[in-house]
Amino acid sequence: MGYFREATGIKGPSGFGSGNTAEEVTKGIDASHLTVIITGGSSGIGAETARVLAFRGAHVIIGARNLEAANNVKQRILRGQISPARVDIIQIDVSSLRSVRAFADKFLAMDLPLNVLINNAGIMYCPFQLSEDGVEMQFATNHLGHFLLTNLLLEKMKTTAAKTGTEGRIVNLSSVAHIGPYSEGIKFDKLNDKKAYNDKLAYGQSKLANILHSNELARRLKAEGANVTANSVHPGLVRTNLGKYSPVFMTVLKTVTCVLWKNIPQGAATSCYVAVHPNLKGVSGKYFADSNEEKPSNMARDAVLAKKLWDFSEQLVNSK
Repeated sequence: MGYFREATGIKGPSGFGSGNTAEEVTKGIDASHLTVIITGGSSGIGAETARVLAFRGAHVIIGARNLEAANNVKQRILRGQISPARVDIIQIDVSSLRSVRAFADKFLAMDLPLNVLINNAGIMYCPFQLSEDGVEMQFATNHLGHFLLTNLLLEKMKTTAAKTGTEGRIVNLSSVAHIGPYSEGIKFDKLNDKKAYNDKLAYGQSKLANILHSNELARRLKAEGANVTANSVHPGLVRTNLGKYSPVFMTVLKTVTCVLWKNIPQGAATSCYVAVHPNLKGVSGKYFADSNEEKPSNMARDAVLAKKLWDFSEQLVNSK
């Protein structure tokens, strides 16, 4: 049903569908009491997510590798606001655990509350490469860096929620590509094996990891009674996030999938919806597409695999 709805634009139970924009799904929402961190907020749907949440009044912290691009986004946001927007920038390269730790230190030193964390940054279908920590690059960027960042900021989110009574929300950007990982899901034993590497399957692996991370985090938060939720989202097939394809392939792809393509405001909608919409109060450990809850793959709902990934990720970040 989810894919049919994405192709047709039919609205789901939330009242929204694939054709709705981020502004539309947040219409009437006052986010002026929220502080939001968005990684990868210097371009694409990350920049649009930052713009719309700032437009709704949130204090937005853009985490970006390219400070010049992030500042351009900030200036566009400030120019487009009727009332003064609150936007700050902190540099981060999510593929680098050192950079992630530095980002967390800088943010915590600002002594701000933290209500929403949107783990948006990511890469797609890149040739085999190891991060500076010696981890396969798509896994390092799309999952491991965000896993560490979330853990470093989690206590601040819990404290903020307890002091203010406002629910904290963590949003992990996944993808429908999570249905196409390696056959075993996560290559725990051969994660960094160049011979076993496939760029498409490695991307699917990292997007599967995003959902598993959200689910296990949601379970842990619920068990301790924290007023913080964790969910994952599929933004849709957005014109900016297809990675390094050849021009010929891109032309063919656009031709045969034109009904599924979203523009950037539509691509940012689900992230914004899950981050701030009041209808999702208390909803955790779920997967969303087109601003509606959908059922991910069986592997993505495997609690044993989610726990194994958590332990594996924890060991990796603690060893670096």
